[in-house]
Amino acid sequence: MVSEGAAVRSTRTLRAESALRTLAATSAPDRSRRVLEQALVFANAAFAGVYVPGATGEVLSLSESAGVPRALYGVRDSYRLAGRSPAADARRTGRAVWLGPEELARRADSRRMPAGNMSLAALPLRGPEGGVLLAVTESPVGFDSEDRACLELIAEAVACPAATEVTHTEELPPDAFSLATDSGRVEVGDALLELFGLNRSGFDGRVETLLALTVPEDLPSLMSVVEADHMFSGERELEFRVLQPSGPPRWVRLRGRLLPGGEGRPARLVGTVADVSTLRPGVTDAARVQRLAAALATAGTVHDVSQAVVAALRDPLRADRIALAELENDRLVVTALDPPEPEAWPELWRLQWRTEWPDAPVRAMPTLAAVLREGRARIWSGGTDLEPALAGVGPGGLAVLPLTAEGRTAGVCLVGWDAPHDFTPDERALLTASAGLAGQALVRARAFDAEHELVGMLQRTLLPRRLPGLPGATAVARYLPATAGLEVGGDWYDVIPLADNHAALVIGDVQGHNAGAATLMGQMRTALRAYATEGHPPDVVVSHANRLLLEMETDRFATCTYVDVDMEQGTAWCVRAGHLPPVLRHPDGRIEVVEAEVGPPLGVLDQADFPMTPLRFRPGTVLALTTDGLVESAGKDIDEGLEQFGRDLVGADPAHLGLVADALLGDARRNDDIALLLMRYDGMAVRPLRESWTVWRVPEAVRHARRFTRRTLRSWGVTEGMDVALLVVSELVTNALVHTGGQVRLDLSLVNGRLRIAVADNSPRTPVKPTGIGWEATGGRGILLVEAVSDAWGAVPVGGGKQVWSEVLLGS
Repeated sequence: MVSEGAAVRSTRTLRAESALRTLAATSAPDRSRRVLEQALVFANAAFAGVYVPGATGEVLSLSESAGVPRALYGVRDSYRLAGRSPAADARRTGRAVWLGPEELARRADSRRMPAGNMSLAALPLRGPEGGVLLAVTESPVGFDSEDRACLELIAEAVACPAATEVTHTEELPPDAFSLATDSGRVEVGDALLELFGLNRSGFDGRVETLLALTVPEDLPSLMSVVEADHMFSGERELEFRVLQPSGPPRWVRLRGRLLPGGEGRPARLVGTVADVSTLRPGVTDAARVQRLAAALATAGTVHDVSQAVVAALRDPLRADRIALAELENDRLVVTALDPPEPEAWPELWRLQWRTEWPDAPVRAMPTLAAVLREGRARIWSGGTDLEPALAGVGPGGLAVLPLTAEGRTAGVCLVGWDAPHDFTPDERALLTASAGLAGQALVRARAFDAEHELVGMLQRTLLPRRLPGLPGATAVARYLPATAGLEVGGDWYDVIPLADNHAALVIGDVQGHNAGAATLMGQMRTALRAYATEGHPPDVVVSHANRLLLEMETDRFATCTYVDVDMEQGTAWCVRAGHLPPVLRHPDGRIEVVEAEVGPPLGVLDQADFPMTPLRFRPGTVLALTTDGLVESAGKDIDEGLEQFGRDLVGADPAHLGLVADALLGDARRNDDIALLLMRYDGMAVRPLRESWTVWRVPEAVRHARRFTRRTLRSWGVTEGMDVALLVVSELVTNALVHTGGQVRLDLSLVNGRLRIAVADNSPRTPVKPTGIGWEATGGRGILLVEAVSDAWGAVPVGGGKQVWSEVLLGS
C-alpha cells in the first residue's frame, strides 16, 4: 500500500512537465525566470540560477535567477571555467554535480557559504551556449530522486531558448541586429551580413567578428555604442566605415537603442544598420565630431572632458595650441593647456599657469570677455588686431569657442595656429559643433565632480582618520575607491581599543556603490563600535548589528569580519558574517587562510547564528583582513584571489607594515572599492597583574573589599600608596552598593606602577560629581575624594550596566 506522501511525490514530475509545457507555449518576456521558479515549486530549491559563458569564454556569468538572495548562500555572480566550482565542473564534464552538506563542506568554495543542511546541484545545459543550471536547497535530505528528476526537466526547458537562439535571426528584419551586452552574442539580418561582406554560414555570431571589419579610426566611437553601460540611455545614431575587399570603405549608419535587462537578465542593444555611402560624399569632419561625441559620452570628469577635446581637435586641425577653461561665476579656471610647456604661451598665461584667471587678466582681454557675454563662437584669421594675450595664442589664426549648454556658458576653448590658417566652411562647422558637444559634456562633468567630491568627503569623514595605538601590536589600514562611477562604496575598516588590553579589528562591506551605501556603512561602523565598547562578546556584537540593520528597513545587506584580540595572551575570537576569512602570515612565513565558520550577511535573517572561531598568535604574526575588491574579479574567483593574496603576503617584510599594505594594493584592479586592514602582533613586553573580587551584599562588604585589595597589593609587592588605593576602593564599592542593585565586581590591575581600580555594577547611570556640598550634607563627597586622589578616573558602559574606574600611581 502506498502512502499519501509517496503518491504525491510520484506525481510531482508529471505536474512539473505539465507546468513547463504551459510555459513553453507562452511568449512572455519573463518566461525564463518563470521556468526557473518551477525549481522552487517542484524541486524544493531555495535558489535557482542560470549561468552562461561570458564574452571571453573564460567565465560563467549569472544571467537569470529566482528565489531568495544568492548572497545568503554565498553564491557568486560568476565562476571561472578553469576553476574548481561545481558550476565549472558540470560545464566541463557535461554531467550533473550533486553535493550534499558533507561534500559541500569539503570543497574550498564552501568558505563563502553558511554552515547548515545546505545542498547544491549544478546541471549542464545543452545547446550552443553550454550554460549551467545551479540550484540550492536547505532540505535536510538534500535533493531526492524526485527533486533531481524535476531539476533535469527544468534544465531542458531552460536550454530550449538557448538552443534555438540562432534560429531567431530569421525573424529579424534584413537590416536589423540584436546584441546581448553581457556575452557579445549578436543576431543579425541577411542584409546586414551582406554589408559586412559575410554569409550566414561563415558568421560565428560574435560581435568582435563584425568590429574587426570596420575602419580602426571609427572603432572608438562604435565601441561607445556596442559597450553600452549605465551612461548610455535613449536612442543613438552613429555612422562608421566598413572595410571592403577592394576600393574605399563603405559608410553605414547605425541606429540603436538599449533595452535594459531585468533581475538577472542581460540588457540588449537592438537597432538597424543601413548603407549611406551614396548620401555622404565628404564626411571627414563629421567623423571627427562623431569620435569627439563618443569620447565625451564616457568622459566622467572635467579633466576627462578637457583631454577629449584636445585629442579630438589639435592634431586633426593641425593646431599649435588649445586651451580650455571653466567659467565659475565671474572667473575662469584653466583645466587644460596643450602643449604643456609654459614658454609656448604668452606671458600673461604664464603668470596664471594652471590656476585661476583673476579679474585683471580677463579685463586685459576684452575680446575674450565680449565673446563670453555673447555666447557665440568667433574666428579670426592671421594678422587680426587683437590684444597680445590672445594674438600670442594664435598669431596665424584663432578660434574662441564659448562652451554653452542649457542656455548658459560653462567655459571657453581657444584654438590657435602659428602659421597663417585659412578656415574652410567645414572647419568652421566642425569647431561650432565641437563647442556645443564640449559645453554639454562640461556641464555633466561639473555635476559629476561636485557629487564625487561630496560623496568622497562623506567617505573620508566616515572612515577613521587615524588608527589608535595598540599595546603589543601595530595596525595599518588602506582604502582605495573604485575608478568608475562615483568612486565611493560601502567598504570600511575599524580598530576599536577595548578594556583589559583587548582590541577589535573590523572589516566590512555594505552592498552598493553610492552615497546611500556610504551612509549605511557609517551607521554600521558606529553601531559595531558602540556594541563592542559596551563589553559584549564578539558574537553578541555582530548579532546586535544584524538586528539593527534589519530594523533600518533598508534593502541593502552588509558583510563583515570581526576579530577580538587579547593582546596579553596572543589569542583572539573571529566572527564572520558572510565576509572573507582572515589570512594569517606566521613568523616562519607560512600562510594560513583561517577556516572560520561563517554566518549569513548582516540584514538578511532575523534569527541568525554567528559562530566564533578561536585564533592563536605568536609574536611576529600578521593578521590580514580585506574586502572582495582586492581578491575577486570577473577573471579571478575568490579562492585564486586569496591564494595570490597569500603569496604576496609571504614576499613582504612584516617589519614595515605600511610598505606591506602598499605592496598588496600595488596591482589591484579598481573595478570595486578596496579596504585593507593589517595587524602585526608583537606581544606585550610587560603583562599586567590582575585580580577580581565579587562583592557580597553583606553588612561588612566594604571591609571585605578593602581586605581583598590589601592582600592583593601585598602579594604584588606594593608597599607605598596603599592608603590611597584603599580609600578609592571604599568609596567606589560603597557607591555601587548604596545606589545600585544586583552583583558588584571589583577588578584590580597593575602595570608599570600604575594601579587601575574598577568597580562594575548593573546600573547604567553614571556617577555625577556634585557642584557644591553644604556642611550639613551627609553624602556626595565620595566622587570628589576619588577625583582628588586619582591620577585619572571615569565611567564606561559595560553590558547593561557600567564600570567606574580610577587609576593611581603607586610606589613599590
